[in-house]
Amino acid sequence: VGALAAAGCTRVATAAGTDGGDLLQRLRAQGVVRLGIAGEIPFGYIDKDGHLTGEAPELAKAVFRRLGVREVQPVPTEFGSLIPGLNSQQFDVVAAGMYVNPERCAQVIFADPDYQMLDSFIVRKGNPKGLHDYRDVVAKKAKFATGTGYAEIQYAVEAGYKESDILIVPDQVAGLNAVEAGRVDVFAGTALTTRAVVRKSAKAEATRAFAPLVAGKPHVDGGAFAFRSAETRLRDAFNVELRKLKKSGELFRILRPFGFTEAEMTGLTAKELCGGGQSG
Repeated sequence: VGALAAAGCTRVATAAGTDGGDLLQRLRAQGVVRLGIAGEIPFGYIDKDGHLTGEAPELAKAVFRRLGVREVQPVPTEFGSLIPGLNSQQFDVVAAGMYVNPERCAQVIFADPDYQMLDSFIVRKGNPKGLHDYRDVVAKKAKFATGTGYAEIQYAVEAGYKESDILIVPDQVAGLNAVEAGRVDVFAGTALTTRAVVRKSAKAEATRAFAPLVAGKPHVDGGAFAFRSAETRLRDAFNVELRKLKKSGELFRILRPFGFTEAEMTGLTAKELCGGGQSG
């Protein structure tokens, strides 16, 4: 989820770019919105019965219904392909719990976050090396793994871990397997995904959630829907409905079945997390 988008992505130039875009109008006329998802539990995935679900798709269903768009259609892709796929119009929005950060804000625009998230580690039962944050990983020379393109790569590097020494695996399940097999001492991911994946493990556990340090200060991530840069009208309309769902408590009711707690509800804004890089 914390993946950094591939560098060099281009924005789609549209004639609608000067007035906020007409995508919402077109989606209402079509009656369907295409969602870019990355097949990651619990953010957005196809379940064993072939149904689209996850926190972001379920939220998309609620918001787009309110916006007059009846159906959602999944377009699965790799996490690192979400922003390029959005900007090449393979789908209409990214609904994958994507973290908002300045690098991404230079390529797309974000709704305000629908959740906030801390990090956590998967370690062997009993946490034999005493790994509680990235500084511990560096100090104890632990073998460290995280997911493809995850923001946790940068958090480890910022703490002093050599990037070339990081084992990159596809996802949290592969991370759990690496820890259980003893190939690494620790896998870093979001608090939500780590606590979910270790639930049935006899060999591994998740550490207490913590805020990684960025520029020496604790940092809290926020996940949100992403839109093409020209589509500010759609983003703004989405934000209006999202705020209503937050205020009524409906947002938490939508997210709770996917393992989210009250601690993951947030008042963070895209503007805060973009650090000035959010347009519109």
